[in-house]
Amino acid sequence: MNVNVEELQTNSDSKQAGGKESTPVRMASVLIVDDEPGIRSFLQKGLRKYFGLVETAENVETAEELRLHCHFDLIITDIRLPGQTGGVEWVRELREQGGTTGVIFMTAHADLETAIAALRAGAEDFIMKPFRMEQMITAVERYLERQKMQRENFVLRRQVEQIYDSAGMVGNCQQMRTLCDVIKRVAPMPSTVLIEGESGTGKELAARAIHEMSGLSGSFVPVNCGAMSAELLESELFGHVKGAFTDAHLSRDGLFTYASSGTLFLDEIGEMPLSMQAHLLRALEERTIRPVGSNREVPIDVRIIAASNRDLAQEVRNGDFREDLYYRLNVLSLRMPALRERHEDIPLLAKHFIDTLSAELGIESLQLGEGELARLLDYDWPGNVRELKNVIERCLLLNKSPSLCLTGSESISSQSAQFDPTKSLLLEAVEKQHILKVLDLEGGNKSAAARVLGISRKTLERKTQAWGLA
Repeated sequence: MNVNVEELQTNSDSKQAGGKESTPVRMASVLIVDDEPGIRSFLQKGLRKYFGLVETAENVETAEELRLHCHFDLIITDIRLPGQTGGVEWVRELREQGGTTGVIFMTAHADLETAIAALRAGAEDFIMKPFRMEQMITAVERYLERQKMQRENFVLRRQVEQIYDSAGMVGNCQQMRTLCDVIKRVAPMPSTVLIEGESGTGKELAARAIHEMSGLSGSFVPVNCGAMSAELLESELFGHVKGAFTDAHLSRDGLFTYASSGTLFLDEIGEMPLSMQAHLLRALEERTIRPVGSNREVPIDVRIIAASNRDLAQEVRNGDFREDLYYRLNVLSLRMPALRERHEDIPLLAKHFIDTLSAELGIESLQLGEGELARLLDYDWPGNVRELKNVIERCLLLNKSPSLCLTGSESISSQSAQFDPTKSLLLEAVEKQHILKVLDLEGGNKSAAARVLGISRKTLERKTQAWGLA
C-alpha cells in the first residue's frame, strides 16, 4: 500500500507554517528503513529539523552496514522489508545482541498479532500507513522526551545517592588561582584529565568545573570505581544484555552511554580492580564499548576525567595499577592542594559554607570571631575541605562553636585533649587518630564512618588493615 507523499508533504508544510517552529535536537541521529523511496525521502526531509544526522536504507542489509559505522539514537522502520529478514525479526535480533536504540515501526498491514509482536520486540511506537508527518513528529518527540527524562532522572538519582560538595571553586591562594587558570584553559579541549589529591580536596568539584566550562551538550556522570567489584563495575560502565548474568532480566545501558556527548568522571580510579583496568584501557583506546554478554561493539563519544587520592605513579611501580592505563589517563595532570597547604583560604571557605548551608538548612547564620578563626587555622584538617564543610554544618545544626565541633560531637570532644593537632605530629598520626575517633563515634560501623569521613569503605578498610586492626 503506497503512501501519498505529496498529500503528506502538503499537510506537514501547512501545519508547520501555522504552528511554532520545531527545535532541533543536537547530536541526535535517526535511521529510516523502508523499501519505498518516496517514504524515505519524505521522512528524511521532514525530520531534518529534529536530528543532526538522518540516514536512510531500503533493506536490513544496508541498514546494518550503516549501523556498523554510526550510532543511531532512533530507528524508524517498516515492518515488511524486502529480503529474508523483516523489521520485527531485525529489531528482535538487535535486542538479543544488546542493542537498546529506540524503534518506531511503520506498517500498512497491521493486525493485533503484528502489533503484539512489534511491542514484544521492543517498539517505542507503532504508526499505521498512510500517516501524516505530524503523527510521526509526535511519536519522535515523545520518544526524545522520554530519553531526555530517563537520562536526567538517572543523573539525578546518582547525585542523590552520593555526597557532593555544594561549593564552587572557592579560593584565593596562589595554588587555587593557578589551578583555576589551567581548568579554564583545558576545559574546551577533549583531552583526558587526571586529577590527583587527598580525599576531600575537591577533585570532583574540579571535574565538574571542567565539564561546565567545556561546552559539551551531554551530562556529567560520576562513578566511584572503588565501591564495586570488577564484575559489577563492568556492567555499570558498559551496560549488559538480557540474560548476561543472573537477574539480568532486561538489557541496560551503561554509564558510558548515559554520558554520551558529555563527561564520565571516574572517581577513585586507583581502587579499580586490575581485571577491570584492562577493559577500560581497551574502551579508551578503541573508543568503543562492549556490553556484558554482547558480541557487538558500540561506539562512544565521551570525555574522560579520572581522579585518585593515591599516588598512581607509585601504584604503577608497586604493580597495583597498569602502566599503560596510567599513561593513557595522564594526558594532563592536575593536583588539588590539601587544605593545610592553603590555610589562607580557610576563612573564605568557612564563610562560604556558613552562607550556603544556613540558607539550605533554613538555620540562622553564625559569626566567627578571631578566636574561632584562629582555632580553624590551627587545625591540620586531615579531611580537607570536606571536613571543614562538615564541621561548619555541625556548628549550624548544634548551634555551637567550631572548637566544640571539630571532633564530630561533644561526646568525644573531651577526648581531643589527649592529642593536640597543633603539636609537631606526623600527618599520618593525625589522620589515624581522627579516623579511629570517627569509627568509635559510629560504633565501629565502617560504612557509616566512611560516609562521615568522605572516603570509600574500601579505602577505610585498607587503612585499618595497615594499622593492624581487624
